[in-house]
Amino acid sequence: MILRLESAEVRRGRFSLAASGTFPHGIHRVGGAVGSGKSTLALLMAGLLEPSAGTISRDGIGRTVLSLQFPEYHVTEATLAGECASWGIDPGPVLTGAGFGNEPCRDPFSLSRGELKRLHLACVLAKPCDLLLLDEPFAALDCRQKENLCSRLLPGKAGIVILFTHEEEFLPRIDHSWEITGGQLRYRGPGQCGEPPGGSDKPGGRTA
Repeated sequence: MILRLESAEVRRGRFSLAASGTFPHGIHRVGGAVGSGKSTLALLMAGLLEPSAGTISRDGIGRTVLSLQFPEYHVTEATLAGECASWGIDPGPVLTGAGFGNEPCRDPFSLSRGELKRLHLACVLAKPCDLLLLDEPFAALDCRQKENLCSRLLPGKAGIVILFTHEEEFLPRIDHSWEITGGQLRYRGPGQCGEPPGGSDKPGGRTA
């Protein structure tokens, strides 16, 4: 399975984002300053935002799951158990794993943002998918929970995983690094350097 962006662009007023690149199976990190367009790129990859130009192909990709930065945006039910069930998963194991096994009837909005983020990510990671898009997944988590998230994002465990994040200290093993700078997605390589995945696809992010 491969996610491929070919000269995809988003233009809104003075904001513009250009992205070309091939995202194969593995864990990818997309970095960039606040306002650079990471969340916009996540929406674009998820198919929730149409490109102003260019194309996006999702070869072999069936189910896509997008996790937005703010977990409250995902809440649709009045209880923790109901929230888990809304993802089509068994609430019991997920609530227990997230530390809320004795509180199935609790109101999601009574949780702190960090607690709600923990529950939300537990639901997200329990849902099988081919393409997993995580927008600032480490935000609002303490160090212990960041480490726990890294341990669950194991290479080869999922299909294509893309982390859009400022986080630098707590990260799982990253297969490919990208960065949005100057309104363009750039490939930074596996670590600090390397050829773009896909070889001849020449992502627009190839560094000079």
